[in-house]
Amino acid sequence: MKVVTDFAAAHYLRGYDGPCNRLHGHNWKIEVEATAISLDKVGMGIDFKDLKGHTKALLDKLDHYNLNDIPPFDKINPTAENLACFLFTELSKTVNDERVRISSITIWETERACVRYEEE
Repeated sequence: MKVVTDFAAAHYLRGYDGPCNRLHGHNWKIEVEATAISLDKVGMGIDFKDLKGHTKALLDKLDHYNLNDIPPFDKINPTAENLACFLFTELSKTVNDERVRISSITIWETERACVRYEEE
């Protein structure tokens, strides 16, 4: 199961030797994948509506902000990799149960560059 959404936010990379150390923004595309080990009585792993809702609730806390001002990115660099790990961890807290778990997060920083985060 996968849902795709997006949000807009600015960031800058501390300690980076290049133009990304200056404030700039992205329209981030987010792919959230979940895996089910069994289906519910309706025949779903998780309702797409529910997966989208959990994702939107989390992304609303980041949308149209400078990520560097929002914990944990006020302490760690808001790289695409750290953002993917953060989204994976936070969504796992609200989605994972005995049947369903978040399996990966893919973040597109541009239409030609993305990272994928997953845990075993």
